[in-house]
Amino acid sequence: MIREVLQFPDARLRQKAAAVERHEIDDALRALADDMAETMYDEPGIGLAATQVGVAKRLIVMDLDWSEDGERNPRILLNPEIRVAEGKAVSEQEGCLSVPDFKSDVERHARVVVRARTLDWEEVEFEATELESFCFQHEIDHLDGILFIDHISKLKRELYVRRRKKQLRRDQEEREPAGHADG
Repeated sequence: MIREVLQFPDARLRQKAAAVERHEIDDALRALADDMAETMYDEPGIGLAATQVGVAKRLIVMDLDWSEDGERNPRILLNPEIRVAEGKAVSEQEGCLSVPDFKSDVERHARVVVRARTLDWEEVEFEATELESFCFQHEIDHLDGILFIDHISKLKRELYVRRRKKQLRRDQEEREPAGHADG
């Protein structure tokens, strides 16, 4: 099932996600993970955090290599955490499904080591560089209530926020019925 992706400035995007406990792995959590993968592909994106679909649990899905007509192999991770972060690199034109119509260069760590759990509660660890590293950092930030625009200059962020609020006002005005005369 495709889920609605929350859009900035929705306050739920700033909520810190709670850890998933072993006893919480059930059919509902597995369905959430499947829904998140389906939603990620539908958007389309390469990563999605549960907080982006309004669920404050430490769950992410990622698939860096999928294509419209190719194989899909989503990586579903519980409680991901960055254990090692080294170096600096620029994630060029980073975007976010929850931050519409905006991309920016973001300084990130060049290399990370991430530890997480699978849906079978197996502990896994990944060493990641380049796009994979940036994606891990981006999605784990979501779990901590951080958006990628929090990593850009205050001026760029303020310009985006102003433009976004103006767009939301325009959208609201278009949805509201025009005033009607009494007959």
